[in-house]
Amino acid sequence: MALDHAILVSLLEKPGSGYELARRFERSIGYFWTATHQQIYRVLKRMEGDGLLAVRDVPQQGRPDKKEYSVAGPGRAALSRWLHEPIEPESLRHDLAVKIRGAAFDDPAALVREVERHRQVHSDRLAHYLAGEARDFTGPGAPDALDTGQELQHVVLRGGIAYERMSLAWLDDVLATLHRIAATPPPAA
Repeated sequence: MALDHAILVSLLEKPGSGYELARRFERSIGYFWTATHQQIYRVLKRMEGDGLLAVRDVPQQGRPDKKEYSVAGPGRAALSRWLHEPIEPESLRHDLAVKIRGAAFDDPAALVREVERHRQVHSDRLAHYLAGEARDFTGPGAPDALDTGQELQHVVLRGGIAYERMSLAWLDDVLATLHRIAATPPPAA
């Protein structure tokens, strides 16, 4: 996936300025596709020049006008083409897993603090996802009251929740293994 596609999806969900789009990346879509503010602004400018986006100036009181981006017809067509193309399943590149394997050649207990740090990051992300789910996808009529876009956003969020829960379970297993190894005396030579 290119950043272009993530931008098209986000702008189809809700038009916005480059700043608003960057904030959305930080709050939601960024967990699945990351981009810096500079990258987003650079791609927005290119996509505007390619005719994929429409831009309108929005007057602001006491500040310069802002540009609000929305998806133009050619942008919608480009997204549609991409949606119909096959993509390869993603390969997992996991530096921590390599470190864990490499610990067999050093002190496995030295990884405990790093694994605990990773566990905290995943725990925080899970809490963020669950709070978003409670805020956006619960209440009277949910999930029956969701439109197609909301249902698809929710299924992606549920995937993120499942991934974080799986990561936490794995990290708990890693920590238990590291603690067990640290408590086991080395074999006699």
